Amino acid sequence: MAGRIEVRLCGYGGQGILLAGFIVGQAASIFEHEHATFIGDYGPEARGGACRADVIISDEAVSYPYITAPSVLVAMSQQGYDKYYPRNRDAALVIIDEDLVQPLPNSHRLLGIPARRIAEELGRVAVANVVMLGFLTAVTDLVTVDSMKKSLLAAVPKGTEELNMKAFERGYGYGVEKLGTVSKDKGVV
Repeated sequence: MAGRIEVRLCGYGGQGILLAGFIVGQAASIFEHEHATFIGDYGPEARGGACRADVIISDEAVSYPYITAPSVLVAMSQQGYDKYYPRNRDAALVIIDEDLVQPLPNSHRLLGIPARRIAEELGRVAVANVVMLGFLTAVTDLVTVDSMKKSLLAAVPKGTEELNMKAFERGYGYGVEKLGTVSKDKGVV
């Protein structure tokens, strides 16, 4: 990786947004040996309220961990999308849960996945965040698949590894298919 990438994941409390951000940051810092920061924020409601996870990945030390205009926005709720979409960089890649987010018309560099629906098919809606991580890994060059899998297995609760790995693989496969229909240029990094 060259440079600095700012990633914002957003949704509502209970979707595993903070865990997803932690997994991305850990994949970059521990398993890719890059510099990374992770900041999480809940609204006052915690469960059901707005939340976000900001991750900065850089090949140099990160002296300020806050971002204002992410290069990648992952939105898993309409509330999160509405709040954070206007703050993106002009060329930001925006990834949405297409069943939960109605994007603005003419949104540039937009990719969608039915993450919640896929998680429901797997029998547990709680893994929608991991489905999204698989998709994010497939459509960007943030970290390698191997690093993301290692980070995922190190972070999820014992006894859920198999389900989480299936969720990751489903999201990753969906992303690989989507890239074939959209473009070979992943657009990040």
